Amino acid sequence: MKKICFVLMLTVLCSISACSNAQPIPAKKILIVYLSRTNNTRAIANIIHEQVAGKLIALELEKPYPENYQAIVQQVVKENETGYLPPLKTKIDSIDQYDVVFVGFPTWGMKLPPPVKSFLKQYDLSGKTIVPFNTNAGYGIGSTFETVKELCPKSRVLDGFTTKGGIERDGIYFVMQGEREKQAREGIKEWLREIKIKK
Repeated sequence: MKKICFVLMLTVLCSISACSNAQPIPAKKILIVYLSRTNNTRAIANIIHEQVAGKLIALELEKPYPENYQAIVQQVVKENETGYLPPLKTKIDSIDQYDVVFVGFPTWGMKLPPPVKSFLKQYDLSGKTIVPFNTNAGYGIGSTFETVKELCPKSRVLDGFTTKGGIERDGIYFVMQGEREKQAREGIKEWLREIKIKK
């Protein structure tokens, strides 16, 4: 009798655990916001959108950055030093309706790009689940994910996704195609399974 009760209890607990882990998040409650200069982060955002649906929005500035690479590097360094947050042209209506916000960006100077800081500061993301994703030139995420956590103290920040993108400094721009795109797609699928967010 004790053995039967134990088996029944174990079955119930496993069922509850399976349900809580496998619950998909409704598509209408997901927002995917991204900043992309050479379209690599945009490609990752599109793959995530294919997997989880939701609303996909590109971050744009009121005054776009210069096209010249060295000029943008100098401007971003100055913005980081002064704490300047560039005004966003992008407006998001009714952000309260979203439960999960994916935030995508490249690594700029090993830091979070100022426009992404603008977004995280401008909108109240309290109580939401924040999911960072990143492309970089091979040097990694730097302090980007930590900065997201710092700017979202009242949010639940999940483990982020990162992959190597282009190297604009060396004239290597869009690379998310062919084998690289295939690898990124598989990595994203595995990551979404790990953080338990799926369509």
